[in-house]
Amino acid sequence: MSTVPTLNGQVIGQAHYATRALLERAAAPLGVEFNQVLALNVLANGPVERAHLLERITSTLKVDEQEVHRVLATLVDAGLAQGPTSTSGDDEPRLALTDTGHATQRGIAAAVADLSARLYADIPADEASTAARVLTLVTQRANAELAAIPA
Repeated sequence: MSTVPTLNGQVIGQAHYATRALLERAAAPLGVEFNQVLALNVLANGPVERAHLLERITSTLKVDEQEVHRVLATLVDAGLAQGPTSTSGDDEPRLALTDTGHATQRGIAAAVADLSARLYADIPADEASTAARVLTLVTQRANAELAAIPA
C-alpha cells in the first residue's frame, strides 16, 4: 500500500530538481546552461530591454544581477544574442536573439515540449489544473515573503 505524500517544499523541490536535471541534459548538447534557457525564452519574442531581462531573470531564478549579467554576456559571446539594438541614445539598450539564438531556442522549446508530453501524459486535466493553481499560489506567497525580507 503506497501512501500519498504530503504537499510541501520537499516534494515540490524534488519535482523541480528532477525536471531541471532533464532540461539541463536536453540543453547541454545545444551548448546552453540552465540559467541561459530562461533568457533565451524571454528573448524569443523579440528584442528586450536589459533592465526587463535583469528583473525577469533575477525574480524567476532568484539569482543576483551579477549572475544575470554573466548569463547575458555568455549568450552574446556564444553568438546566440546581440545587443544593444537601440537606434537612438534615448532608448534603453535591448538584447535580441541572433539567427543561431532563435534556432537554439527552438531546439530547447522542442525538448521542453517533448519532456512535458512524457512527464504530464497521464495526469487528468482537472488534477493538473489544481496542481498549477496550488503551485502558483505557493510561489506568490513565497515571493511575497522574500520581498518582505530586508536585503
